[in-house]
Amino acid sequence: MSKQTLSFQAEVAQLLHLVTHSLYSNQEIFLRELISNASDACDKLRFEGLNNAALFEDAPNLEVRVTFDKAAKTLTITDNGIGMSQQEAIDHLGTIAKSGTKDFMGKLSGDQKADAQLIGQFGVGFYSGFIVADKITVESRRAGLKPEEGVRWISSGTGDFEVETITRAQRGTSIILHLREDAEEYLNAWKLKQVIAKYSDHISLPILMEKEEWKDGELINPNDENGGRQPGGMVKTGEWETINKASALWTRPKKDITDEQYAEFYKTISHDHEAPLTWAHNRVEGNTEYTQLLYIPAKAPFDLWNRDKKAGVKLYVKRVFIMDDAEALLPTYLRFVKGVIDSTDLPLNVSRELLQESRDVRSIREGSTKRVLSMLEDLAKHDKHTTGEGADGVTDVVSEEDKAKEGKYTKFYAEFGAVLKEGLGEDFANRERLAKLLRFASTQSDAVTVSFADYKARMKEGQEAIYYITADTLAAAKNSPQLEVFKKKGIEVLLMTDRVDEWALNYLHEFDGTPLQSVAKGAVDLGKLQDEAEKKAAEEAAEAFKPVLAKLKEALKDKAEDVRVTTRLVDSPACLVVQDDGMSTQLARMLKQAGQQAPETKPVLEVNAEHALVKKLDGSVHFHDLAHILFDQALLAEGGLPEDPAAYVKRVNALLA
Repeated sequence: MSKQTLSFQAEVAQLLHLVTHSLYSNQEIFLRELISNASDACDKLRFEGLNNAALFEDAPNLEVRVTFDKAAKTLTITDNGIGMSQQEAIDHLGTIAKSGTKDFMGKLSGDQKADAQLIGQFGVGFYSGFIVADKITVESRRAGLKPEEGVRWISSGTGDFEVETITRAQRGTSIILHLREDAEEYLNAWKLKQVIAKYSDHISLPILMEKEEWKDGELINPNDENGGRQPGGMVKTGEWETINKASALWTRPKKDITDEQYAEFYKTISHDHEAPLTWAHNRVEGNTEYTQLLYIPAKAPFDLWNRDKKAGVKLYVKRVFIMDDAEALLPTYLRFVKGVIDSTDLPLNVSRELLQESRDVRSIREGSTKRVLSMLEDLAKHDKHTTGEGADGVTDVVSEEDKAKEGKYTKFYAEFGAVLKEGLGEDFANRERLAKLLRFASTQSDAVTVSFADYKARMKEGQEAIYYITADTLAAAKNSPQLEVFKKKGIEVLLMTDRVDEWALNYLHEFDGTPLQSVAKGAVDLGKLQDEAEKKAAEEAAEAFKPVLAKLKEALKDKAEDVRVTTRLVDSPACLVVQDDGMSTQLARMLKQAGQQAPETKPVLEVNAEHALVKKLDGSVHFHDLAHILFDQALLAEGGLPEDPAAYVKRVNALLA
């Protein structure tokens, strides 16, 4: 038999150090992680067995067994699932999945409670066994291999582990925890049953434990019944009993499931330590029949913006597990949704390729998307910041259930609002519903709570457009020169600061019949909000300023597409805008930062003819330098950088000298 000692991947060694120094604030969570892994191993066997029934060998009934030995101080979790070969044991137990390694270690903050919650999220729940054990022995044999091709893996949670070949008659895996003294409470059937009922009751496989019964101790004096007895104790009977409900949670009637059970199930499938914001559990009947249990998390996962990360709900067919990340069942912009979809119509041997083409899958996708949007609409309706049903902004919240939803949409939007906006470009069918769910800051509210409907309700009489501005930060948006005339006239402008805004709004040109207008695109036209006297004064200023404009155009011909007088500025001398159909300077800047090609477009320089600096241009011997300073300052004001910062500084210094 071969025996070898191998070193852990460096990240695993760091992880084990954290775990063995009491990383988890909730010690009992190790049992949830190990039983969940055992259940997954059985699910994988069931799936592989669809095409190869021989993998079930002589044990078709899948189960998890939990046993303990007080004398040896060991707790063992055994499953008869897919099992591991020797190489799989080395790969799975000695390394963290490469895709998550760097991110995982980067997330560790030194805050024990926060760090603890990362373990399950990164698929490294096995190592949680070291919370209670100073040594772990794993014995396994992969289904389909010979009995003498079993493997034993042993580690004390330090820098290395031992692997050797063993003979193991039973397929599957046994994880033997050699418990530390401070964890001996888990050598108690009552304690184990309590923890399993709390975290793993929904597991669809039977979790078995040996029955125990009370046995009185021996008589101290065999000849004297009244002389007293030795202490009695619980004794194992040799019979096995199922200690969980062993029925998949989503298959049970809603009325039989408590909120706590829903929340615990969510934590198990998502490895999230926080309860979800909300969930929906429905059986859908019609041309396609399926059950959906969908959750909206309270917190965004660390890898929400990682486009390579697989995301999606768990797919079951007739309660048989098929795959973990069924991306085809929800659109990409809803990648934060967790849950289970169990179909009765899909073929059991469904593959990812088949999912892309199936009519039933399209039906499930549409139904699930609508269900998630309905959940969000319900949260938004009860949100304390929403203007609600009443014109006075008061929502009549009656039930405790409704009260519990107050403020939840604001929490959701802070975590996932930017992802939701992706749907404007991805989901044409639901674009109007999505538009109603969007929230922004505005010149009237720094909080990101203003909906398009709120904005429309406050529009001034005669206002014909919803005005907005995009910027890198809230401060840059609020202080943009382009807002000056809007502030002066008390016109609200939406402030959009998510990187996705610029892209998303290419797909949304109006809301409820009212066009959306960027204040940084095209000439400002306030329509009926600008009186005749203002229009006339602007026209006269533009006429009188024509000679200076011509000189400015010539001086800035390499930088600006056009130079014109504007009425949008009050305190600033100049600002940059683009033509109505042009790409904004902010979007072009973002594309370049991301290493992508952006079309070379020149902005339009708009000047305030009433500003002292602009008036100074006429006849100035420094005209050329002042023109370039005017342009570069307008660029700086909107968050950009001059093409030649040194030249800008030189020009300013020359004028200051």
